[in-house]
Amino acid sequence: MTRRFLFVLGSSRPDGNSEMLARAAAEQLPDDVQQVWIDLARHPLPDFEDLRHDSDHVRPEGDSRALLLEATLAATDLVIVSPLYWYSVSAPVKRYLDHWAGWLRTPGLDFKQTMAGRTLWGVTALAHDEEEVAEPLIGTLNHSAAYMGMRFGGVLLGNGSKPGDVLHDTAALTRAKTFLAGEAPFARFPYDTDAAAV
Repeated sequence: MTRRFLFVLGSSRPDGNSEMLARAAAEQLPDDVQQVWIDLARHPLPDFEDLRHDSDHVRPEGDSRALLLEATLAATDLVIVSPLYWYSVSAPVKRYLDHWAGWLRTPGLDFKQTMAGRTLWGVTALAHDEEEVAEPLIGTLNHSAAYMGMRFGGVLLGNGSKPGDVLHDTAALTRAKTFLAGEAPFARFPYDTDAAAV
């Protein structure tokens, strides 16, 4: 299967530091690799309604949910691009991941089986010198990938607060040159998989 990257942009700021860092990483991809970029600010999702004990979910049509679902299913590689907000992913990204719970329960969709074996990546900019503060964000993405049976390519971290700051983070830009290359290992839970809440 030809690699197809879906970059899901989760910032409230256009052309923010996380997106700049993601674009620096994407520039290194071969020309034959497809890239799709979807900005959650331009394609906002409604709040997720959990119907798991009431009724089956229906396949979304004709809106941002359908666009994101189809793009997600078509991706071999999914890159979550989110600034570090309160030590985790942004609200639009969290809402997108919440919708995965509905897609898991949509009859005939086979969302989990389709995504299994594909790769989840993350790119984030943080306004801290201590990269350890991004561990909750990394955990969210790793555990989501593990639950889905996906590979996890890790998270590319860059430092930036004001617009364009990340372009001065030479270490992050160096890491970006090889970040999306190669095959990532399967994600693993650090705890019993039965504890997953999804």
